[in-house]
Amino acid sequence: MLRLPVVAGRFYPSEAAELSALVHKYTKTDVNRPSMAVRACLVPHAGYVYSGHVTGAVLAGLTLPKKILVLGVRHYPRGEPAAILSSGAWRTPLGDTPIDEPLAEALKKECPLLREDSVAHGGEHSLEVQLPFLQVLVPGFTFVPVALGTVRFEILVSVGEAIARVLENTKESVLLLTTSDLNHYEDDATARIKDHKAIDQLLALDPGGLYDTCRDEKISMCGLGPAVAMLTALNALGAKKAKLVRYATSADVSGDRSAVVGYAGMIFS
Repeated sequence: MLRLPVVAGRFYPSEAAELSALVHKYTKTDVNRPSMAVRACLVPHAGYVYSGHVTGAVLAGLTLPKKILVLGVRHYPRGEPAAILSSGAWRTPLGDTPIDEPLAEALKKECPLLREDSVAHGGEHSLEVQLPFLQVLVPGFTFVPVALGTVRFEILVSVGEAIARVLENTKESVLLLTTSDLNHYEDDATARIKDHKAIDQLLALDPGGLYDTCRDEKISMCGLGPAVAMLTALNALGAKKAKLVRYATSADVSGDRSAVVGYAGMIFS
């Protein structure tokens, strides 16, 4: 299956040269700053004009491996709540990126909850917007796309534990790239308070704390499911450190503070 882009020209430029230049702009960094290897990262998935600088700040500082597991959101009610694609390629204006079939098959074997489903991925933007960054920064990479709805905590833990088993047994380095935006469509001051409550739980590597905080505080973090699965995997793998690289809201670009979306860029090692 060749999955064609659905948000090119809306979330990011549809012309290859313009898109490549924009990614380079967002990932420009001090050439003397050493890059680092991490187990996982959290990046947003809004239009590049709003959140591209947050994603760029994270990815520019990393030593990126050739295999990447992209854990994204199922925003829409169509398709399976835990969806994977295990063959084919995804296209962006920068070309086609193949799915890592052995890694995908290993994940499906460890986690029967993940169902092969092109419907859940067909119109989903959260995974797609990551690919141009990766195509520029790590040419020739392969990836596995997984889209999760925010389902029961126990199911998310099961997915995270399966991811940990696969990553632990994979001989090659794999980055777990998880994507989520934070609180949606409240005023900027309220959003920042809510966002940092969620960020505190992410920094604490506490999947249960994040899940309960978002539910109790009514934090509309669209990637709560992927983030819980990621934190579960990180705990199983023995991760100890988390760092907030950059935080922003859409108001930083638009100037409209009446209804914003929050974005966090984080790394975990």
